[in-house]
Amino acid sequence: MLNIKVNTATSLLLMMVASQSAQAALNDVDPGPYLQVNGGFAAWYQDTHGRVLDLCLSKAISSRAPGAAGAPSYMCGLLPEPGFDTTQAVNFPTNFPGEAFWFTGDASIVDAASGIDLTYISALEAAFAAEEVVEGDQVSFARIRIRVDVPTAGTYIVTHPYGVEVFEVDVAGGRAINMTRDIGIGTPKTYNGALTGDVGPFLRSVNGPYSETNPDTGLVESFIGDPNLLEEVTGSPFNTNFIRIQGPGGIDLSTKLFAVTGKLSTVALATPALVERATYSRKNGDNGVVAQQDVFLQAPPPPASASFTDSSNLSLEMTEANTTGNWYGQSSTNPTLPATLSLTVDNQLAIPNSTATTVTTPLVDLVQIHSAEYSLANSMITITASSTDETTSPTLTVTSNGDTIGTLTGSGSIKSLSTNITPIPPAQIRVESEHGGSDLEEVIIQP
Repeated sequence: MLNIKVNTATSLLLMMVASQSAQAALNDVDPGPYLQVNGGFAAWYQDTHGRVLDLCLSKAISSRAPGAAGAPSYMCGLLPEPGFDTTQAVNFPTNFPGEAFWFTGDASIVDAASGIDLTYISALEAAFAAEEVVEGDQVSFARIRIRVDVPTAGTYIVTHPYGVEVFEVDVAGGRAINMTRDIGIGTPKTYNGALTGDVGPFLRSVNGPYSETNPDTGLVESFIGDPNLLEEVTGSPFNTNFIRIQGPGGIDLSTKLFAVTGKLSTVALATPALVERATYSRKNGDNGVVAQQDVFLQAPPPPASASFTDSSNLSLEMTEANTTGNWYGQSSTNPTLPATLSLTVDNQLAIPNSTATTVTTPLVDLVQIHSAEYSLANSMITITASSTDETTSPTLTVTSNGDTIGTLTGSGSIKSLSTNITPIPPAQIRVESEHGGSDLEEVIIQP
């Protein structure tokens, strides 16, 4: 599900009224030391699908679109600029680009009939804080940029691989929509801020990877796309591998064609694996206890494989939804507690130099708070909650800001607590089960 972000930035032409975008989908970054050969930048970033991209400084040339004499079509999209001569060796700081990239995924829509002219940029960028190539000024950030000329005022919706943006245009014309969202810029030479950006997993050409020879080293290098071509891509965390703009008067235009940059690294890293949930439920049935163990995992999509070992040491294969990297598995074993599950992910079919990953996680019950209300009239807080373990009825304890409020009681599946709290109500309460599960809830304040 897309996460909704609300922005209130207003300009003469545009007010963004809502935005939906991805959660962070980069997994790791080169921890250093940061070497001169990379301009003092992190050598690589890894996404949650396990792909590792180097800072793209290669002089390898596209064999599919080689360019014209004196204007080679580099696989890294290197462009000449003051202080950087692409005909000379890359060298920091004497001949180094002011902007370089670990990844780019760009697209455009130009439609004369409707008056739409859209430019879309997604990038993981290396730059300098003062826009000058200076040691100690290196920064990185994840960028989403959308610029659109629109024919009329009104509401426009732009769907892209990393989210959905909603714009309210007051005055139509050139760049009536002009959004740039850069996440990660912080202390120079600290590169983990971009991990929390909106870019990732990396888009990649459905026709790649491509191999080209670096003329400076003679080595064959691999790339996730060719920035000199427009191609269909895959990799969107929402399976929206396209750009679409919808607007007033029935405007509805889209494209699946992107120009993609990214040099695959030879660094061997473990396959990403993030356990999102490992819970059990059980209740008494007509023929005994009915139980299940539910496991949710974020990991690379197929051809990767994922499995988990349940509380009885039974190995079970997990299934993936729609190439977005969300896996699920279930066991019908009634667990003996405490229990620890083991999960294994292998992505070597897609990334041969990756290594399989095994992680462990405790198996806990699922706690649900049904209500949490505080009465200002009598200073009483009333809480109801339940656990998915209906057979052993685990103790459920209520806390707030680290302080214990009390224990829920009751004979049914839903337990309750009413107690006096003064002088002020808590903003939130947490209910914790002795079997490991917990839930957090905002307290509703009543007169």
